[in-house]
Amino acid sequence: MARLICPAKRFMLKRLFLSQKSTKGTAPPRCNRPAYAIGDIHGRLDLLEPLIDLIRKDIAEDGLSGERPVLVFLGDYIDRGPSSRAVVDRIIRLRADPGLEVKTLKGNHEEALLLFLQEAEFGRTWINHGGASTLSSYQIQPPNGRSAAEDFEKARAALHEAMGSRHLEFFRGLELYLQQDDYLFVHAGIRWGVPIEKQLEQDLLWIRKGFLEVDERRDHVIVHGHTPAERPFLGTGRIGIDTGAYATGVLTAVRLWGTSQKIIQFG
Repeated sequence: MARLICPAKRFMLKRLFLSQKSTKGTAPPRCNRPAYAIGDIHGRLDLLEPLIDLIRKDIAEDGLSGERPVLVFLGDYIDRGPSSRAVVDRIIRLRADPGLEVKTLKGNHEEALLLFLQEAEFGRTWINHGGASTLSSYQIQPPNGRSAAEDFEKARAALHEAMGSRHLEFFRGLELYLQQDDYLFVHAGIRWGVPIEKQLEQDLLWIRKGFLEVDERRDHVIVHGHTPAERPFLGTGRIGIDTGAYATGVLTAVRLWGTSQKIIQFG
């Protein structure tokens, strides 16, 4: 678990500039169009808003606006933090920005919400892994682990109604991965050696063991979240940018453009 950062430091801006080149005899990975990937937000709108401001500033300062950058969200927008509903609203509004192409990937916590909407009893598992905070953000009183089955069904029905068509379409329309030149964006990671079209959704959303132990560039450099760490990881074969925002108060993005890799953080 990443160390906690005191509230007084949460609003300090910092940028960490890092670059990474392949250690193999091949050319370094390229991204021919500016791409910004944002790690796991987990209901922390207070971190997302200023990070978006930093990204906009970066676009303006480096003259990237003419390139129409792609903004990739790596999933886990909800749960644990206090503002899940507001985070989804903010991302939906970003899609209307003509200066950005917004791509939204599915995380394991979005999978959990969708499972709850299908089967109320799954809520007994979900509320213990951050789902209670998401229900509260939609003004729904969360059941507890000892609640009756009908209480979970009432919560499920209330969430379905509170979300409305825009939020339901958002969650149901999330993508599993995005390929951009030499990079592959995904929530958790991949099963090494398996073509992307044959990857299991379970691995794309949940994998850790067997993925994190390897740092070797293959077809793509994998850009992922899911596994929190105190610092972002810029490796040869993968880039991990989940810095445990809900607990640490640090939200991380990476900019990929040409052969450069640049970390931008708020917190």
